[in-house]
Amino acid sequence: MRRTLTVLTCTFLAFASSALGQEKAGRRYPPDLPGAKVVPYKTVGDTKLNLWIYEPEGHKPEDKSPAIVFFFGGGWTGGSPQQFEQQCKHLAGRGMVAMTADYRVASRNQVKAVSCVADAKSAVRYIRQNAARLGIDPSRIAAGGGSAGGHLAACTAALKGFDEAGEDASVSSVPNALALFNPAVVLAAVDGIRELDAAKVSSFRDKMGTDPKELSPFHHVHRGMPPTIILHGKADSTVPYQTALLFAKAMTDAGNQCRLVGYEGQAHGFFNYGRGDGTHYQKTLDELDKFLVALGYLPPAK
Repeated sequence: MRRTLTVLTCTFLAFASSALGQEKAGRRYPPDLPGAKVVPYKTVGDTKLNLWIYEPEGHKPEDKSPAIVFFFGGGWTGGSPQQFEQQCKHLAGRGMVAMTADYRVASRNQVKAVSCVADAKSAVRYIRQNAARLGIDPSRIAAGGGSAGGHLAACTAALKGFDEAGEDASVSSVPNALALFNPAVVLAAVDGIRELDAAKVSSFRDKMGTDPKELSPFHHVHRGMPPTIILHGKADSTVPYQTALLFAKAMTDAGNQCRLVGYEGQAHGFFNYGRGDGTHYQKTLDELDKFLVALGYLPPAK
């Protein structure tokens, strides 16, 4: 791991163009997600942030079902909760309460990534705080996401602080499991790895709204983090596969359960529904399903 590595060589500059491509990929904002309940989880000024909730058939408040919340990608700049619509439908059909969350982004709300992190933590806290009303087991809440959304999910587990002021801190904003799709988990220099150039570090700082290291999940890995699966393309030039390796090793070194599944020849966003012939959407969904079965969140597939 100490060999020279250009960490995130063009990651965050590429995020901007990736975010602008969300609408071109047919992801609408605000999304229209038939079959989902729309529940506001947070209001900041005039901005209302929603959860789109897919429930198992016949779901009742007393069911105490496991739950998962997904955060969309888009470089903290754009994107849509519609990204994880199909994963939510699948998991609801398997018995989970599956949610896809909105959060503030730069293009719509003129915010930095620190606000995105606060919103992700608010979403997890809201779900746990309202578990009885939502029919959710508060001890079986997973957080997932892709790219910048994967970063946010990882932050809810790794970072201390950055919670929204005024929320009930006695209710944990830490999920019980993580499902990360090509996540951005290394945002700053790593000891033994060639440092980022000064210009790039400066650009990270502007996008993050703080020292990038403060929002870098790798730099805050600690013992006791939740079981994690990472699904990452080995040909990803936006978020290099080596960064996922670094994070996974840090997790296991700290005594945490972390499984990294790499996909040969696959680039950034390979897991998305509608990408290519759908092979890798299905492969990553199958891996996620098996991970949740192993945790006892889902029954074995028939």
